[in-house]
Amino acid sequence: MYLQQLVTSTSVSLSCHLQLFFNKSQDNSIEFWECPSCLKWRFHKDVDKGSKSFKPTPIFPCKISWDFYKKTNSDDIVKQWKMHFQASDGKGNNFLDLLDNDFNIIEPSYIKRGPWLQTFGHSNFLCARATRAITNHAPIGKFCLRFFPNEDFKCPCNKYPIKTRRHILHECQRFNRYWNPRRDSLSHFIMFLIHNPKAFAF
Repeated sequence: MYLQQLVTSTSVSLSCHLQLFFNKSQDNSIEFWECPSCLKWRFHKDVDKGSKSFKPTPIFPCKISWDFYKKTNSDDIVKQWKMHFQASDGKGNNFLDLLDNDFNIIEPSYIKRGPWLQTFGHSNFLCARATRAITNHAPIGKFCLRFFPNEDFKCPCNKYPIKTRRHILHECQRFNRYWNPRRDSLSHFIMFLIHNPKAFAF
């Protein structure tokens, strides 16, 4: 659809210029010469360079320009992505909602590798542990209990009947090398994982 609009806009613009050219004088004319590239005509390079650098100006640039089309398309994709992400069956009921530095819930984005990857994507080990913690698919008692209901998965600190994500992040004394009450913010969450390399690790 966009390509069709662009071609139509370019054709209309070109036709207007041709009309002005022909109206100036009855002697104005255009000749078309067939000149295959194998003949190595000396103007071929100039024509090739000029055609590649030509940027047509659409009649309605705000609606059918290439930049506008890319932005509209990207915005639509992000809207659909966020809609599916916020649905409970999209991100899961156990997904850990983290906050940015302004204490707003972090939403999916494709800019600069997204809000999560740009924070911990530099390390495979850190990325794996962060992903396990955020999705609650980690080697901890609460997750393992779903598959082995008869096993004992109490926390080794002996202060909690079952090792949960919240207990690890906020209460367990085995992981107290970094303390900040705002563990729900992405920056403090990552600092906690960095200072506690055994958290959410196999």
